Formats: sequence, C-alpha cells, structure tokens
Amino acid sequence: MTRRWRALDAARGLAVAAMVVFHLMWDLAHFGYADHDLPWSASMKAFGHSIAFAFLFIAGVSLVLAHPARVDWRAFWRRFALIAGAAALVSLGTWLVFPSAFVFFGILHCIAAASLLSLLFLRAPWPVTLAAGAFFFVAPHLLAAPAFNASWLEWLGLGTIEPMTQDWRPFFPWAGAMLVGVAAGRLRTRRAPIDAGDAPQGHAPGEKALAFLGRHSLPIYLIHQPLLFGLFTALLMVAPPAPDAATFRASCEKSCVEEGTTRDVCRRYCVCAAAEASRGAPAGDEAQRMKRLQEIAAACLAR
Repeated sequence: MTRRWRALDAARGLAVAAMVVFHLMWDLAHFGYADHDLPWSASMKAFGHSIAFAFLFIAGVSLVLAHPARVDWRAFWRRFALIAGAAALVSLGTWLVFPSAFVFFGILHCIAAASLLSLLFLRAPWPVTLAAGAFFFVAPHLLAAPAFNASWLEWLGLGTIEPMTQDWRPFFPWAGAMLVGVAAGRLRTRRAPIDAGDAPQGHAPGEKALAFLGRHSLPIYLIHQPLLFGLFTALLMVAPPAPDAATFRASCEKSCVEEGTTRDVCRRYCVCAAAEASRGAPAGDEAQRMKRLQEIAAACLAR
C-alpha cells in the first residue's frame, strides 16, 4: 500500500502515546516514585487492556486495507518478519532485565501470531469474522483447563494459572481483537472502497503529529522503554525516592516470593509494610531499621 489512510495512522499514533504514558506510570512505580501497587490497580489494568485492544484492532483493519484485492505475499511476509523480529528483541531484552518474568508472548508476539490467523478471514464475510473474534474472547471462560498450564502451551491463554511475565497478551482472547478489526475493515470496504481520497486532510490540531507516531509505531515501541529506564536510572542517582520504604518494599517482595508465598499476597503485605514505615521511619542503625521493618511486615501479613 503506497498511500496511507491518515485517520488510521492518527488512531495508531494515539495508541502509541497512550502506551508511552502507561509505561511511564509503570516505571514510576517500579523505581519507587509512585505507589508500588499502581501497575496492578484496576484502573491501570483497564488502561493497559484498552491500549492492547486498540493496537490489535488497528492491525486488523490495516491488514484488510493493505491487501484489498489479493494478498501481497511479499509485503505480508516482510511485515510479519519485522514484527516477529521485534518480538524476539523484546523477549531477549526483558530476559536480560527480568529473567524470571521476561516477555515470551506480549503484544508484538500476539500481533504476529494473530496476523497468520487473520489471513484465513481476509476474504470471509465480515459477520463470520466478527463471530470468530467473539469466540476468541469467550474461549478462555469455556475452554480453560489445567492441561494448558504446561509451559509450552502457556501462550494460548487457556490455562488456569497466569504465568509470571512483564507483558501478557495470550492468543486467547487477544487474537480476537485483531479479528474484530478485520471484520470492521471488511465491513468498511464492503460499503465503500477506501482510498486516499477518503482520508482526512490532516488539518486538525495534532493530527499530523499523531499520524507521524502511528507511521513509526514499531521503532517507538522498541526504544521508548529502554530510554525511560535509562532516564529513571539516572534520576535514582541524583534524586532517589524515600530509601527505607522503596528498598524494603523491593527486597521484601523478592524474599517473600522466594520463600514460596504467592506474588499477590507478597505484594499486598509488602506494600502495607512500606506504607507503615513511611509514616515514621524507624530510628537507629541499619540493623535496627531493617529489624523494625521486618516486624512491620509480619504485622501486615497477620492482617
């Protein structure tokens, strides 16, 4: 496709901007500048889910627009290789930083896998594709079973235990979002073919900037988080967060998980302990402070 539908680029650019904001908030919590439990709050989870849905939905619409009459196999495989390669880089990078919780099937992995699935529906009637997308969303509630907890099947998303990973967009239900996008694209092209003449001219404030972000979404996705990590690492050196609470919270949760307690329980009681400590940091030398913090943690667990 030599000409872009500018509105679609702008929509993707808006998703990119939201993604950067989401990761900024995640990093603030990770480095101790915000509530450690923020990334797991209901509002943040909903925010993250909406961003993931937007990326997959737009990818589905884009797939239809890129292959209006027949599949351009060269273009498809070139795009697939870019996304799959980027997904592999994400896996490698997160494995180096978070070896016990690296990304093995995140948003890029899902886009790559769902693109292969979507090929089967590029010429299907849009109601069929929409129904297939709906099935993907309900399948985890109907088909989940312990057999799918095996490590080599975790990517399907049909297990009964959520794996430990920094980004988790399993095939079920998230491939359904791309199928819904394919259905929407098919419905739109069925009503009237889309070409550059249908596109807005981009005079609205900020639309050109969003379209630019949308056209460069993949490199932005790959570089923004390493840049943020670097900035926060530098910030730690010049303006660290309150040391007692932040340091204890991280070490508390790590040791708690290593002792066999579930991460959810560890997170709750370590956050409680850090909050109690921040109300009045214990005095004395380092050994006395750490002893007092451990006492606070034990009291929080008892609650």
